[in-house]
Amino acid sequence: MSLRPALAALLIGFSSPALAQQDGAALYAAHCAQCHDGDAQARVPGRGALQAMSFDHVLGALTSGSMTAMAKDRSDAERRAIASFVTGKMPTGGGADADGRCAQQANSFPGPLDGPRWNGWGVDTGNSRFQPADMAGLTAEQVPRLRLKWAYAFPGASVSFAPPTIVGGMLFIGGTDRKVHALDARSGCTLWTLAIDAAVRAAISFARLPGSDQYAIFFGDLRANAYAVNALTGAQIWKTKVEEHAAARITGAPTLHDGVLYVPVSSLEEAAGSQASYECCTFRGSVVALEAATGKTVWQAYTIPEIPHPTTRNARGTQLFGPSGAAIWSAPTIDAKRGALYVATSNSYSNPPAATADSILAFELGSGKLLWKQQATPKDAFVVACFMADKTNCPDEPGPDHDFGQSPILVTLRDGKRILAIAQKSGVVHALDPDDGGKILWQTRIGKGGSLGGSEWGSAADGERIYAANSDVRFTRDGTRQLDPTQGGGLFGLDLASGKVVMEVPPVACGERLQCSPALSAAVSLIPGVVFSGGVSGFLRAYATDGKLLWEFDTARDFKAVNGIPAHGGAIDGPGPVIAGGMLYTNSGYGQWSGVPGNVLLAFEAATE
Repeated sequence: MSLRPALAALLIGFSSPALAQQDGAALYAAHCAQCHDGDAQARVPGRGALQAMSFDHVLGALTSGSMTAMAKDRSDAERRAIASFVTGKMPTGGGADADGRCAQQANSFPGPLDGPRWNGWGVDTGNSRFQPADMAGLTAEQVPRLRLKWAYAFPGASVSFAPPTIVGGMLFIGGTDRKVHALDARSGCTLWTLAIDAAVRAAISFARLPGSDQYAIFFGDLRANAYAVNALTGAQIWKTKVEEHAAARITGAPTLHDGVLYVPVSSLEEAAGSQASYECCTFRGSVVALEAATGKTVWQAYTIPEIPHPTTRNARGTQLFGPSGAAIWSAPTIDAKRGALYVATSNSYSNPPAATADSILAFELGSGKLLWKQQATPKDAFVVACFMADKTNCPDEPGPDHDFGQSPILVTLRDGKRILAIAQKSGVVHALDPDDGGKILWQTRIGKGGSLGGSEWGSAADGERIYAANSDVRFTRDGTRQLDPTQGGGLFGLDLASGKVVMEVPPVACGERLQCSPALSAAVSLIPGVVFSGGVSGFLRAYATDGKLLWEFDTARDFKAVNGIPAHGGAIDGPGPVIAGGMLYTNSGYGQWSGVPGNVLLAFEAATE
């Protein structure tokens, strides 16, 4: 179908008359449908997910966000027509959150800087996602009494995909609205907001700005910009573009250590590269070390040492390139003892497959020199076209798309033995020896694996166990992109010394719930005695370390938001719960893979007896 006359008339009101002549449906069919209407296993949102988004969000993705590379040949009018067609909505003007401002703006931090905090993705530079008792302020006995305290809504969003950072009584979080928000951590009122170039889905890191009395937050956006911003005022201190490739983005949290910000770089070229006319592929993942004080580049280390070069031509005559890929989706892990930094990489995009894709890599902190590599899945060359009707750019003998989506966890066992542990989309949990060149210590399968299967965004570990959630999300095979309510799920605790499964929670059935899957894709979080895991079903659950259910909360419903914006929870995916100072925070809403969309950050506190 084409744009209806009434809609076309409305479009004239906010853009040039030429926009009325654009046929959004035809543009979508010609340039977008191959990916978004393709096989359900493809790692791109379907039409249902696009319809849940705002006009402004889709237009932002097309003009300056994740879809920029795919829409580079479209005019401004064409981008607007596509955004209007796929959402069925009009511009909102940005959706300010004037309601919910704090009565008094902070001249100092509401709480002590050395008090309870969750700083960055993994709460520590080892990315353990384990919050000690004194920082958590929440015990296993209190967990069953958790009650919702407040909700904060992101305007025009269908996903809530950026985790909060809690320091000094302040909460810092990014959003799809291309803003960073600073809230009071106890009440949720807004202290300041800062508009930036693109959406922020990565966690934010906090530290004193070296050589200054300022405290700053550090983060990256989906246009591969890294930022330093004054934590109290929201004033930008510096901004650095860390990678010029058009498909580059920052999805993993930059990690701070000893005055240096280590920024992981990923991309969406495996989507852009699926077009038969695209010269696939030229992106290589990297880590960029920046001076935290100035944003100046210290070094950049690529995950694939070899620069992509021309290889063959595809069936349409388009020149192809390789090796490519090995993006870094997650936060780097710091090993101060060995002066090393560990990252986990994604699949290759094109032939020849890289020997450093689907791998754990160790780089020297000071120089970026590659110290060692340990590949988990060889010959995994994959682009989204491998799931599409037009497989022109799918590599010959494509791989299973078993990249790593989470950070390696560096943990010291009670006997002093150090282990680097990580779970993979293959459904396998790995333990490596960081003191012996990444030697494999054990490997244990907990899931079937797949493009959206196995263990996705993050695991958690203490001195005895690693806790990993299993996604294995599946879709019905009738071409409707509906979630299969009978497939996926399961939460596992593994002994770190042996790899033996010592705790297992079976998948929780969906029953009659719509848009539901038992899959557990979101990151896991841990406090002493309690494991927290959010599901695609929308339920956040807390389990004792023996697998007993302690508490659950259904987030897939409407909420009254402190900032006065319509709020709805949905599927939980991406970030995991954040626990600090007796409160628990979780994102809810993830419409990407046919789950229930939503736009909220929820804050809980234990009721007093």
